[in-house]
Amino acid sequence: MAESLEELRARAQSVRRDIVRMTTEAGSGHPSSSLSAVEFMTAIYFGGFLRYDVKNPHWPDRDRFILSKGHAAPVLYAVLGQAGFFPHDQIMTLRKLGSPLEGHPNMTRLAGVEASTGSLGQGLSLGVGHALAARVDKKDFHTYVMTGDGELGEGQVWEAAASAAKYKLDNLTVIVDRNHFQQTGASEDVLDMDPIDGKFAAFGWHTQALQGNDMEEVLIALKRARAVKGQPTCILSLTRKGQGILKLLTKLKDENYHGKPLAPKDLDEALAEIG
Repeated sequence: MAESLEELRARAQSVRRDIVRMTTEAGSGHPSSSLSAVEFMTAIYFGGFLRYDVKNPHWPDRDRFILSKGHAAPVLYAVLGQAGFFPHDQIMTLRKLGSPLEGHPNMTRLAGVEASTGSLGQGLSLGVGHALAARVDKKDFHTYVMTGDGELGEGQVWEAAASAAKYKLDNLTVIVDRNHFQQTGASEDVLDMDPIDGKFAAFGWHTQALQGNDMEEVLIALKRARAVKGQPTCILSLTRKGQGILKLLTKLKDENYHGKPLAPKDLDEALAEIG
């Protein structure tokens, strides 16, 4: 059952709390990269857009979600845990020896993970494969892929984009988490890929651009994507890296804050800012 707008906003806060708690407990991980993606992840899993069965995670008719930006695994684990794919308290074992919650998603170890990702640029190709498989098998499942903006510099992304348009994969939606940063700095400085939506449009995709940390806009975009026929859809999600703890990151003088957890001494302040 799809949650209401207010329920989804509250759920997003809960997901953010899980992200900062589990990464601080682990002493490693990518909280800021995960926080920017929370609204879309929450809406997809709890807003009625993703068809799944936690008791039968390999159900052939399920919709698929692939996190191409695999370093943002904490946001995926948070939503999977809250959805009931595994006991929720298991999120606190992130990156610990023997835990299935590895630093990047591993589909062989954790229910609900559709693809083992982390080598950036590969997720959209996997999504194209799933979307084509649905057509071959005469299934109506939809495939969602979330990429980072930094990984769009990988040529494989554009080979996949061309293929998706060629085969008119209207059962495929890619969400670009445009949080403007990657490991070594601002995405525009590393390799400026703007206009991102314009590039996907040139490849033959239906495109949308919106404020990706606004739950209401996210829901509208996902509804529109499912209504598109004859084209794959790219949603350019304009977000802030570290959304939810931006005041704290300003205080810490690190707008990017890539690939490092909050210190235990900062956790209470982060949780208070999230609300």
